[in-house]
Amino acid sequence: MRMNGNNCPQVLSEQDMIQDMLSEEKSLLSNYGTFIPEAACPQLRQVLTQNFTDCAQNQYDIFDKMSQLGWYPTKDAPVADVTAARDKFNQLRQTMG
Repeated sequence: MRMNGNNCPQVLSEQDMIQDMLSEEKSLLSNYGTFIPEAACPQLRQVLTQNFTDCAQNQYDIFDKMSQLGWYPTKDAPVADVTAARDKFNQLRQTMG
């Protein structure tokens, strides 16, 4: 909970709360991305992978809600930029083996 200048609790706005939720989901995804490849136990790896998938869906749902409310503005990338990024990624992937 935030405090204002008078040391009184300040209520978060809906936008602040949703932004915080999005930040937490991003952090969780990052952590799962680290833990999954290092999980030696197949059952643990399966649970972590399912959690990662669920978390990615949660993040998208939050992002989508923010976008609908105008709190996360986006714009479509030109097709040429998307193609260039895809080609660059594919080339990098090929050089890594």
